[in-house]
Amino acid sequence: MKIIDAQVHIWSQTTISPGGGHRQVARYTAEELLAEMAEAGVDGASIHPPASWDPDANAVAIDAVKKHPGRFVIMGQFPLENPDNVRLIPDWRKQPGMMGLRWALLYGEQPQGIKEGRYDWIWPAAEKAGVPVSLQAGVFLPKFRWIAEKHPGLKLIIDHCGRDPFLRDDAAFENLEELLALAKLPNVALKATGAPAYSTQAYPFRNIHDPLHRMFDAFGPKRTFWGTDFTRLQCSYRQCVTLFTEELPWLKGSELEDVMGRSLTEWLGWDYAF
Repeated sequence: MKIIDAQVHIWSQTTISPGGGHRQVARYTAEELLAEMAEAGVDGASIHPPASWDPDANAVAIDAVKKHPGRFVIMGQFPLENPDNVRLIPDWRKQPGMMGLRWALLYGEQPQGIKEGRYDWIWPAAEKAGVPVSLQAGVFLPKFRWIAEKHPGLKLIIDHCGRDPFLRDDAAFENLEELLALAKLPNVALKATGAPAYSTQAYPFRNIHDPLHRMFDAFGPKRTFWGTDFTRLQCSYRQCVTLFTEELPWLKGSELEDVMGRSLTEWLGWDYAF
């Protein structure tokens, strides 16, 4: 079974301390990532450039794609504060490995800006250009629903199980029904990334198994994508894999293969050989 990680980061510098509790290292290279992927049994990955602490992150990711053909794709980003950047969207996917756009929207004025519609110039342009967009929508699910309904031709991905990144255990899943309702929209998929971060228990994090099952039942194997964001997690990279491949008895067969990578490549249009 091929395993594709739906979210990893690499970086060449840190202008601020890495956000979201990521490893406090000055740089983390594609070669270091590939070594950890090999140990964990991961074949490929979608790089999410962390521009919040490395302004060169897009270029770093493109360089990784060029140096390691077939191993990576990119969900890149540009500064949201300049609407003139809409000009970048029509040719966005012509860059090496660039599959789509992704923003966490956790920094500065971004959390308020998304809710107020300051970035609404992005969605119609991305829809027209066929550029998938991934957002950390757990803290603005109503606005995310509005985007998805307003732009039904735009492929959207919800990051990190659609959860608030600052909550744990039962508190992290209080608005789960609001997330599950979004599964009725066919242009919305869910990244089950960072799942261990929502539990204070030890591996295999049994208190999140039922929420994961409910997410899978709602979105199905073609719109649920396994991944890690492992540079901010306390568990090992391999445990991120085996949590899904060994500890969830309801996830098996072709559906497991879908969740562990095949469906992500199909959603993004990554021509990966399975």
